[in-house]
Amino acid sequence: MLTGIHPILHGELLAALDRLGHGDELVVADANFPAHRLGQAVVELPGLDAASVVEAIRTVVPADRHEGASVLLMTAEGGERLPVQHELVAASAVPADRIEELERFVFYDRAGLARLVVRSGELRPYGNVILRKGVVNEYEPREAAR
Repeated sequence: MLTGIHPILHGELLAALDRLGHGDELVVADANFPAHRLGQAVVELPGLDAASVVEAIRTVVPADRHEGASVLLMTAEGGERLPVQHELVAASAVPADRIEELERFVFYDRAGLARLVVRSGELRPYGNVILRKGVVNEYEPREAAR
């Protein structure tokens, strides 16, 4: 375990996140998402809700602020955002104008192009989000671990 790193972010996940470049997309998926069918690389985080996973990832992965959405949600049946989707939006910590929604099968197609799928233990339907990685501009030094 490392200091200053969210405890959800274990070595395999940190390595996978580190391999992402600017504009690369990653999916945080619910437990029912066909991750291994769609994803090139899959990291499993069973027992954790999707919003907690997004929140932890965002501590080390900046959101893309260039053209296009930073966050993509799967549109729920009926078109209204569900509580799990509101939680994902809050955890992503991006402005509302940086969030878009995609129809379910369009979302699956886009997710199939993602460089990483992180499958959570989220059991609520539509607990899926695509995040686009932004640019890391500077290193912020911290004092030595104690």
